[in-house]
This record gives sequence, structure tokens and C-alpha cells, in this order.
Amino acid sequence: MSSQKIINIAKETILAEADAIKKLIDYLDDDFVKSVEEIYNSKGRLIITGIGKSANIGNKIVATLNSTGTPAVFMHAADAIHGDLGIIQKNDIVICISKSGNTPEIKSLVPIINNTGNTLIAMVSNTDSYLANHSKYVLKATVEKEACPNNLAPTNSTTAQLVIGDALAVCLLELKGFTNKDFAKYHPGGSLGKRLYLKISDLLKSTKMPQVNVDTSIKDVILEISEKRFGATAVIKNNELIGIITDGDIRRMLEKSLDISKFTAKDIMTANPKTVNLNTLAIDVFNIMEENKITQLIVVDNNKYKGIIHLHDILNEGIV
Repeated sequence: MSSQKIINIAKETILAEADAIKKLIDYLDDDFVKSVEEIYNSKGRLIITGIGKSANIGNKIVATLNSTGTPAVFMHAADAIHGDLGIIQKNDIVICISKSGNTPEIKSLVPIINNTGNTLIAMVSNTDSYLANHSKYVLKATVEKEACPNNLAPTNSTTAQLVIGDALAVCLLELKGFTNKDFAKYHPGGSLGKRLYLKISDLLKSTKMPQVNVDTSIKDVILEISEKRFGATAVIKNNELIGIITDGDIRRMLEKSLDISKFTAKDIMTANPKTVNLNTLAIDVFNIMEENKITQLIVVDNNKYKGIIHLHDILNEGIV
């Protein structure tokens, strides 16, 4: 098979799935709206069940729901009829995912769920199936055919299920008023979570605070910068921050004169330096550094000097 033939098959698959997804818009109806509203108003959890490839999709939908503030649990349809039905509690709502809606495990599970009094929602391609006809609401994940040339391997159908699940999760997210802070609460790990919760105060806890007095000699300024390893030091007068001295300031001074004995900190400092608040998000501090083409910033709290944050401190957290 030629390289171009392989590319063409891949293109046809992507276009087939894109077309199937686009047609889902026409299947959004009152059942979808009522499903969203009932899940939103529920005092219980959302139980997602299915078998085969639909089970795989169910697990992903559960992960998306949990990460966006809707408590959800996956229950495999085959395991459910062999002891796992105890997962379903009194106020839980059950979504059963199936392409055909007529598999033996689904047909065994549906009447049991209905007998418990829990709301059953079908997510199904075949809207004239056993599952669709015995559910309170039907989420239509209908596809005309699979992308598979034999119309057998679940491709378009599982993609449609995934998209309907995402649509459901985003609707619930919007209803709940899910914010960046909520996202950070559910995603504390990884770069996404850190972008939303990591503050400069979290990075300063174990750092030293390089500082000199306005009358400190240049020799001692150099020693302070070298010892604290930030490439800069704050300049303090009467416990107030009045300036900053960086490696660059030292180099510029030496270009003008090699006699450093006649200089003190106040002679070479940059007055009124840029500062950030202790509670500023680390990602915002990084953006300030990028915008101003600097590698360190002084951190303050109510105008009191708290330390220096270096670009490397932020980069080491892996948030950019």
C-alpha cells in the first residue's frame, strides 16, 4: 500500500467521524435538556454503565464529569448483573451507553435498574431499541454507519458517544457556575492545576532574602548577590524597600570605573523597582517577567519586602 493511500484512508476516517459528529446537533432535543436538568438537580451521583467499547467511553465520560464538579461513578454492565449493583444508591441517576441498545447484558440490566426506582437515561444510536424504549430519557448518539469499511468496528459510534458525554458535562459545568478556582481544586496536580493555584508565596517558603542597606559597600553588595544566588539583591532603608541591584548593575558600574571603593549601594541601584504581591499567581509573575524581559522580581506583602523570585524558580515548577 502506498503512502498516499494510507493518508487517504486516514483522511476518509477523520471526515467520516467529523460528519457523524456534526449530525449530532440535529438529535439534541427535549430529552437532552431534561436529562441535564435532572442530573443537575439530583441529590445523588451519576452512574455510567456500558459494555465493550461503550464501557471504555463511559470511563472517559466519568473522568470528565468528576473533573468538572459532577460526581460520577462507572459500573460495568456485565459486572453489575454479577454483584456490582450495590454501587447504585437511592438518589443516583444511571446513564446506560450502548450503540444497539439490545445486547444481552443491557437487556438484563435495564429492568433491574427500573425496579429500583432510579432514573435511567439511555445514550444510544438505535432509538428503537430495548434500552431506548425502557428508559426515561434518550440521549441520541445516532450514527448512520461506522468509519470502518466493513461497518463493524466501533468508530463513528464511540466518537458520537464521547461527544454527547462532553456536551452533557459542559452543560452541567455551566449550570454549576464552575470556575477556574473550582478547576484548580479538582486538578491540583500537573501544570494545569499549578497554573491556577500556585502562588509566589508557595515558592518563597524556603528561599533566602538577599538585601543590603543603602550605604553598603559594593564589595559587600557583590558578596550578598553571590551568596544568595538570585543574581540580585534588594536595597533597604529604614526597613523600607527603595531599590534593587542586579548583576547587570554591577557590570555597568565596572564598565565606568574599576575603583569600587568609592561606590555604595545607593549609587548603582535601580530605584522604585517592579514588585509583585506575595499572593500573585506564579504564572502571572512569569508573564510579567516575559513582558519586561527580566529574570527576577521583588516580592512584597503590604509593601514589606518578602524576598526575590527568580525565573528559574517558576520554570522548575513546570507550569510553562
